[in-house]
Amino acid sequence: MPAGPDPTAPSLFDDAAPGGSGPATVVYTDGACRGNPGPGGWAWAVPDGPSASGGEGRTTNQRMEITAVLEAVRSLPGRLHVVSDSTYVVHCFRDRWWQGWRRRGWRNSQGKPVANRDLWEPLLALAVDSGRDVTFDWVKGHSGDPMNDLVDRLATAAADRQ
Repeated sequence: MPAGPDPTAPSLFDDAAPGGSGPATVVYTDGACRGNPGPGGWAWAVPDGPSASGGEGRTTNQRMEITAVLEAVRSLPGRLHVVSDSTYVVHCFRDRWWQGWRRRGWRNSQGKPVANRDLWEPLLALAVDSGRDVTFDWVKGHSGDPMNDLVDRLATAAADRQ
């Protein structure tokens, strides 16, 4: 049985206040890269709802994973429940890595500059600093989850178009 929310459950939009008080919209995200670095793609999709994808000519898989979430949060109103196969993205939020990064002046636990800060900062501004309710769940990639498989196909196709 696939992990994550039931992809057949209806998705609900809450267009109330930014933090939202109604049901969360479930959105699946993924990033893909042909070579690392290389041409990359990102995608997000809501079950039985909207989707989007895009890409960059030279990027990394981690950048595309973050970009997929950033684009979803920018595009969808209200409360969100993000489902990603990226442990990097999910752990940043569920384990609050971002708090340590900020406390250490955007240095990781090894004292090195945080990779992809240029993407993390706007994502944190939208998903954390705004007071908006954005939660995260991990789903195993390539495990038969229909929505994860869909965003994987969309991200891969976007990478191939670069």
